[in-house]
Amino acid sequence: MAEVTAAAVKALRDQTDMPMMMCKQALTEAGGDMNQAVEILKEKAGKRLEKRTDNATEEGRIFVKVAEGGTRAAMVEVQCESAPVASGEHLAGLGNGLVEQLLNGPGAASVDELLSQSAGDETYKQQLESLGNKIQEKMVVNRIVRLEGPVGSYVHHDGKTASLFQADGQPKSLDVQRDVAMHVAAMQPAVTNVADVDQKLVADERAKLVAEAKASGKPDNIVDKIVDGRMKTFYRDEAGVLVEQPFAKDDTKSVGEVLKAAGCGAKSFVLWRVGK
Repeated sequence: MAEVTAAAVKALRDQTDMPMMMCKQALTEAGGDMNQAVEILKEKAGKRLEKRTDNATEEGRIFVKVAEGGTRAAMVEVQCESAPVASGEHLAGLGNGLVEQLLNGPGAASVDELLSQSAGDETYKQQLESLGNKIQEKMVVNRIVRLEGPVGSYVHHDGKTASLFQADGQPKSLDVQRDVAMHVAAMQPAVTNVADVDQKLVADERAKLVAEAKASGKPDNIVDKIVDGRMKTFYRDEAGVLVEQPFAKDDTKSVGEVLKAAGCGAKSFVLWRVGK
C-alpha cells in the first residue's frame, strides 16, 4: 500500500476543502492516487448530503442589492441548517454572488433559472452543491425577487429581515424610499394601498359601521361621514394598509402623507423574514 504523507493529505484538502480526516481516508482508499481520492471524496460528500435531504433549513440570510439611483433592486434568500453557517463567510459569498447576478445579469423568473446561470467556470447550482459538500450542511436558495425602480431597501443587521419598497412616481429624494422600506420591516403592513384590501372585507366592514351609526340615532346625512372616518381607522389598524399607517420615523404623519410630500405614491413592497 502506498504511503499517505501529510503533504499529500494537505494538498488534497487544499484542492477540495474537505476535512483532513476524510482526505486521509480517501487517499488511503485510493492507494495514494490523488485523482481517485478526489472522486472518492465527491461520492462520500454526496452520500452525506443525501442523508440531510429532509433536514430543516430554519436558519439563513437575506441578501439585497440596489442599483445606483434606486433604478432597480434584487433580493435573494439562502437558507441553511445552523446559525454559524448562516452568519459565515461561505454563505455570504454565495448569497452576494447570487444577488449581484440577479440584479445585473439577464434576470430570472425562478430560483432554478438563476441557479442555472454561469458563475465563471461553473453554474451557481454547481457552486451551491460544492459549498454544501464543503461545509456538510444542507443549503437551499429559497426565493428571489427583482423590482424595477424607483425602489429603496432595508436589511436588518442580522440579515434575517429585509424589505424592498417600490414608489409610484419619481420621489424628490432617495431617502424616502429607504425610510419607507425601513418602516415596512418594522411595522409589517399587509397591503400597499386601500385598493389592495379584499373588497368583501371592505364591504362587510362598511355595512357593519353603517348599521352601528344608524342604530346610535345619527342623522342619515352624516352617517356616511362618520363611516368614512371609521373606515380610515379600519384600513390603518385592521387591514394593515401601508399608506394609512403612522410613519415610523414621524407618527404625526401617515406613510401616504410622507410620500405625497416627496412627490410620489406607493406602488408595492416586499417583506421577507428568513423562513417566513
